[in-house]
Order: sequence, then C-alpha cells, then structure tokens
Amino acid sequence: MSANKKKAKETNLFNGLTKRWFVQTTVIVIAFLLVLCVGVAYTVRYYYYNSVDRKMVNYSNSAVDSYFESYSGDDASFEKGARSFIYSFKDKSAVEVWIIDRYGSVIISSSGFPVNANAEIPEYEAAITDFENTAKWTGELESGEKVTAITKPIFNSNNEIIGAVRYIASLEDIDAQINTWYLIIVVVFVILVLSLLISGVVFINSIVKSIREINDTARMIADGNYDARIDHYLYKDEVGELCDTINNMAEKIKMSDKIKNDFISTVSHELRTPLTAIKGWGETLLQIGDSDPALMQRGMGVIISESTRLNGIVEELLDFSRMQSGRMTLKIEKMDVLAELDETVFAFKDRAMREGIDLVYTAPNLPAPMDGDSDRIKQVFVNVLDNALKYTKQGGKILTVADISDDKITITVSDTGCGISAEDLPHVKEKFYKTNMTVHGSGIGLAVVDEIVHMHNGTFNIDSILGKGTTVTISFDIDHVEIEDAWDIDEAIAKENEMKAMEEEENA
Repeated sequence: MSANKKKAKETNLFNGLTKRWFVQTTVIVIAFLLVLCVGVAYTVRYYYYNSVDRKMVNYSNSAVDSYFESYSGDDASFEKGARSFIYSFKDKSAVEVWIIDRYGSVIISSSGFPVNANAEIPEYEAAITDFENTAKWTGELESGEKVTAITKPIFNSNNEIIGAVRYIASLEDIDAQINTWYLIIVVVFVILVLSLLISGVVFINSIVKSIREINDTARMIADGNYDARIDHYLYKDEVGELCDTINNMAEKIKMSDKIKNDFISTVSHELRTPLTAIKGWGETLLQIGDSDPALMQRGMGVIISESTRLNGIVEELLDFSRMQSGRMTLKIEKMDVLAELDETVFAFKDRAMREGIDLVYTAPNLPAPMDGDSDRIKQVFVNVLDNALKYTKQGGKILTVADISDDKITITVSDTGCGISAEDLPHVKEKFYKTNMTVHGSGIGLAVVDEIVHMHNGTFNIDSILGKGTTVTISFDIDHVEIEDAWDIDEAIAKENEMKAMEEEENA
C-alpha cells in the first residue's frame, strides 16, 4: 500500500469511528469530569470558608451586649470592659479581636500591638447602621494579607451604640489548604482524562484495526477470493462473532461457487448429450432419406427419447426457478396418493428391466385420499425412483413399499445402490449438490422433492450407508380410511414376485 493510500485510510478512520468515539464519548466524559471537578472545587472552597464564617458568627453571637452592659456608663468604664473582654478571649491564636469605641477608634487589639488610628474598617458603618446585626467584610489588609472580618455593634440599655467588637481571621492558611485541594483535584482530573484517552485509544485502535481487517477481507471476498479469512481476532465478543460470521459466509460462498460451477458443468453436459444425439440422428436421417425404414424408425425413437429427456431437464430447471422465487404453486384437489404411486412404479418397470434391476412394489389395496396436487406428488415419486435407478447397478434391487396407518401414508423406497457417505448425507437436499459426478443429473431433483413435500405438509427423510444402499421415506397425512382386513406385506411381496414371473414368461 502506498504512503498516500495509507495516509488516506488513516484519515478516513479518524473521520469515521475514531472521530465519532472522540466526539460522542471522550468530549462528553471530559466535560462531565470537568463539571464534576469544578463542583468539587467549589464545594471544598465553600466548606472551608463557611467553616470560618460559622466560627466568626459564633463569636459575634456570644453574649457581647450582656458582657459590656456593666461597662456602658462612660468611656473610661467601656475601655476597662474592653481590656477585660480581650483578656478573657481564649482563641487569640486563631482570631484577632478589636474593640472599637463609639467614635470608631480602636481601643485595644488582642494582638497586643497598637492599631493604626487610620486603619480602615469597611464594615463598621454597615454594622452600626444595621442595628442588632453584624457586618462582614473579606479582603486584603495593607500588608497584603487576606482576611475576613465581622463587626458586632454593642448597645447599652437605652439601645444606644457604645462601641463595637471586630473579629478578624486570616485566610492565608485556609487558601493554602484550598489550593492544595485544587491541585489534588487537577491531578485527579488529568489522571482520569489521560486514563480515559489511553484506554479509549487502545480500545478504539483494536476495534478499528479489526474492522479494517474485516473490511479488507470482505473486499477480497467480494473480488472473488473466497479463501480469504479473518484469523487474528482473539476476543469472544460482538466483533469476534462478526469475524466468525464472515468466515462462515466465505466458506458457504466458496462451497456455493463450487456447487454452481459443478452445476453449470453438469447441466451443460446434460443438455449437450441429448442435443448431440438429436443433431446426430437428424443429420443421419437427412442423409439416408427413406432408403432405410428400420434405421429411420430407430433414429426417430432416439430423437423422441432424447427430446423427452431434454424436456425433463428444462422442466426441472423451471421448477427449481419457481421454487427459488417463491412462484411454485399447487393445484389442490382431492387425489389418491397410491394411484399416483402405482402409475409411477408401472412407468419405471420397463426401464428397471432394461437396466437389469429388480423393482419390487408392494402396497395395500386401499385408497389413500388427500388434498394435494397430483402432478406434483407424481413428480416426487418420479424423482425419487429415477435417483434410485441411476445409483443402483445392474443386478441390484429397489423395494418400494407403501403403508397406511393412523391416517398417514408412508412410502419407502430402498435400493442396493452405491449409498451416500455420512459427510454428504446432510447436504443431499441442498440445491446443486451432487455426491457422484459420474452419474447424469442436475443435482436439484431432491431439492425440488423436498420443497413439494414440504408444501404438502409432509415429511421427506433420507437414510443411507455408503456402499450398501439408500432408503428414502416420504409420508403424508391422508383422509381417514376404514381398513377391514389386515394387510400382509410378505403375502404382497410374494404376489408381486408371482406377477413378475408371469410377465417374464409372456415376454419370453
């Protein structure tokens, strides 16, 4: 494969299954993971900041007003209370506390360091105007430290503001912890995305590679290489099942192609033989004219016989065509199965005698009425007996037995012919299948028989032993028949042999 073709194929694959996987699966999953990670990050930040807020609110909701109630007389008393409050505050390491007088100046800080008189308290104005509430502010101090602060106004018994308490908590450590969590979330996100991409690429590449091989194999099969197979897929999944199906399809196509070629060869030979005979005798008769009446009589007989044979082949092909296209129809009427069997066996007796084959026929002296197509039923018997005669050598025997029991007629045709191997037996009903290429025939007779019997709701079975013979069993449901006398098959066979002996004497 050239570099351009290879590149084009890879591009097509990316634009096909790989692109679809990337768009429909990877992008969606990555987007979902991204939203999930953002949600987790927001939850972590909210948890830490909310924890600080709750802690600060708990401080501000403590009994600040009641504590300063005894120190609300004047500024000196308030300052004394402020120092006492700061001294009693126990969480100085985590939270810094400022006490602010009524003028907005910081009296004292829990840090022990004096507070700049010009220090900004952004939430103070909101706190003193929003009575009995607190005001919150989050931002950076002049030093650049990020803090959050809550200011709680202090009221005296006359509901007058005498000062405020400001709680300040640093957010530096909190932000450091949040950033650590952010880093963990980002690392997990990257690991998940990389895992998804790597596993997805490996999986998709295995699928794409297999599909590419399937496509190449299917293309080779389409181009006529029926030996092409898919042998490298190791997994028992849907793709493996597809590979097995394509391999099985290729095997069946190969077999069908062989059968088709054999059928064409066989039909060509079958058509050529009678046509050659007809043409040859026609030319001969044209040359001799009326000079040799005996030869002319013989030639016309051959022409008629071969024409009949040729007509039979054509009719068989037409029947098969109708069967394949579903156009085979039946002319259903009341008929006698045994009557059709009798006529068929009688028609084959002369041929069996000429070929040195003993054809024995036994049947009850009873009607076997049923609803069916008499011509098609007779065609079944003709095909079966014709096969039995073709595959039975001179000196062999064919036994045809009809039996009626429980409103069912069963016809058995047994021969002592060449038989069918165990490998071929399951396929003999298939179209174009022939077990012996040396015997004339199109290979579709039994397929037609099977279809006709099936259309009459009957059964058609073949049993055979290679080298010993074949038994064909056909059965149909018939109308109820009263059987008055038991039928002795041995007596019927003896009577058949007696009639056969009488016929031989007459012929002699």
